[in-house]
Amino acid sequence: MIVCVAEKPSVGAYIANVLGANQRKDGYFEGNGYQVTWTFGHLCALLDPQEYTEQWKAWSLSSLPMIPARFSIKVSGDEGIHKQFNIIKSLINQADEVINCGDAGQEGELIQRWVYQQAGCKCPVKRLWVNSLTEEAIRDGFQKLKDQSEYQHLYEAGLMRAIGDWLLGMNATRAYTIRYARGRGKERQVLSVGRVQTPTLALVVKRQAEIENFVPRTYWELKTKYRDTLFSAQIPVEDGEYAITSEEQGQALVDAIKDLTLTITSVEKKKGTEYAPKLYDLTSLQVDCNKKYSFSADQTLQLIQSLYEKRVTTYPRVDTTYLSDDIYPKVPGTLAGIKDYFPQVAPLLGAKLPKSKRVFDNKKVTDHHAIIPTGQRPEGLTADEKKVYDLVTLHFIAAFYPDCEVSNTTVLAKAGEIDFKVTGREVLKPGWRVVFDKEESENSENLENSENSDNSENSKSLPAFEKGESGPHEPVLKEKTTTPPKYYTEATLLRAMETAGKTVENEELRDAMKENGIGRPSTRAAIIEKLYQRKYIVKQGKSLRATEVGIDLIHTIISPLLKSAELTGLWEKKLREIERGEYTAQDFLTELKEMTAGVVRDVKSNKAGMLCPVCRQGLIIRGNTQYGCSRWREGCTYREPFDK
Repeated sequence: MIVCVAEKPSVGAYIANVLGANQRKDGYFEGNGYQVTWTFGHLCALLDPQEYTEQWKAWSLSSLPMIPARFSIKVSGDEGIHKQFNIIKSLINQADEVINCGDAGQEGELIQRWVYQQAGCKCPVKRLWVNSLTEEAIRDGFQKLKDQSEYQHLYEAGLMRAIGDWLLGMNATRAYTIRYARGRGKERQVLSVGRVQTPTLALVVKRQAEIENFVPRTYWELKTKYRDTLFSAQIPVEDGEYAITSEEQGQALVDAIKDLTLTITSVEKKKGTEYAPKLYDLTSLQVDCNKKYSFSADQTLQLIQSLYEKRVTTYPRVDTTYLSDDIYPKVPGTLAGIKDYFPQVAPLLGAKLPKSKRVFDNKKVTDHHAIIPTGQRPEGLTADEKKVYDLVTLHFIAAFYPDCEVSNTTVLAKAGEIDFKVTGREVLKPGWRVVFDKEESENSENLENSENSDNSENSKSLPAFEKGESGPHEPVLKEKTTTPPKYYTEATLLRAMETAGKTVENEELRDAMKENGIGRPSTRAAIIEKLYQRKYIVKQGKSLRATEVGIDLIHTIISPLLKSAELTGLWEKKLREIERGEYTAQDFLTELKEMTAGVVRDVKSNKAGMLCPVCRQGLIIRGNTQYGCSRWREGCTYREPFDK
């Protein structure tokens, strides 16, 4: 008998139907030589500290760091979880072969491997790897099963991620809670510290501090109106400075040119190309859904996961916006399957479809390709599911439309000694823009990738200026004030996590930085949700604000490793290298243990925040060269140098 283990009951039921295993049993389906069962998410987990040794049951600094000689797992959950595990174990122990039909990703691989280990699996294990749950994809996947050993590096990366989260999370949380948390015993507040959670919180806290400490500066802009067009003065400035820093300076410039004519010195027109929006990876889909519909990252993940399970979109937990070459021959069939729902498909039917490197690139696709529709009829969708489905599908359709052709005009002018400039843009052929409604095409974040275009100054067409023409103009001085950075929204925080805190507008550069992002696309929503649940951040409108508890936690943490998005991003890079077989899990585990010991050592050696050992009333504070008591004004004599 061949036993197939799916990721959840609904997926198991569908795989069973495709395989002809139609007899419903308790916890599995059977038939046609197959038994199809399922897990419920994380059936197994790493042991808790006290399950390794009784010494780790009590929270004390003396017991840290907690580093097991060997990590072990257990079945984790309620009675229903244990019942299902025992069903899986019984089936596996009688199986001739097991087929891992779990979620086709790092986390899914880990979940399944742990179940097989805990069940004592001895028979051969094969892997089903599919990009969608359509009948065609599943049948094709069963024809291309691979041995489990081919996914060993994927499993090792998932295992190191879990062990890393355990080591740093357990040790850092206990260390900081014991040393710095308010209250004692059951009243003590737990300071939760996590490998991805804490640097993400640090991003929010840092941005909030930048806003609160922002000092606005006033400056002036000189513009002039000529033929109903507003030109901007081009005055050379030093980096970080403004050309006009006082009203008197600006007014002097106005007075110097107001009676002079403005002469057009150059008119340059260039044809440019605006490419269609890229296909979606999970993060970009979450970003757009947050901007357009105010969906939270977690809400979008649940919706696109549901669409995947309803077989109308492909695997969602991806970090690429590209398709592999083997998808190209399937595109006409996919488009034909949705033509009744999207009239925009009609011009593409029967036509030779373009195969652009911006869409198809094997080098930028690893385990999964971008999120696209499967071509199945999108029936029975909720209103919110339809919004997400439409976004995914319209981006897919637009990828096969012609590029948008534009004309970019740059006009230079001069009045006296001052140069002026204005730019304009005219759409010559809308191309892919007709796929979207007006608002969608104007707001598409991928317009930044246009060639020879400048959308930043003026997006409207200009009058027909000619070089050498001149005439009167109306100079005007506008007072401006610098503005602080904006609070993070879920959309901008997701982008910050993707780029390890760096502000990156260009999408090509963002793609290059994904390897150093913090967290994975599939886990970032859960991290943000944890920050809400632990009351470290709150949402005000769309803005994310750090609470006092969250701010205090970040200020308390002394280890840069724990709150640096860049350092955590480097760790993520190594996990991806393990996945590709370019770095060993054993070397990474050695690093993990050293980092964990270092974090604990930092806390133990830092006395700040402890109760004063002399007066027993004040707290120890850190000066430039020594520790002292916060009640030194009241006469407490406690002093201790750092090097003790």
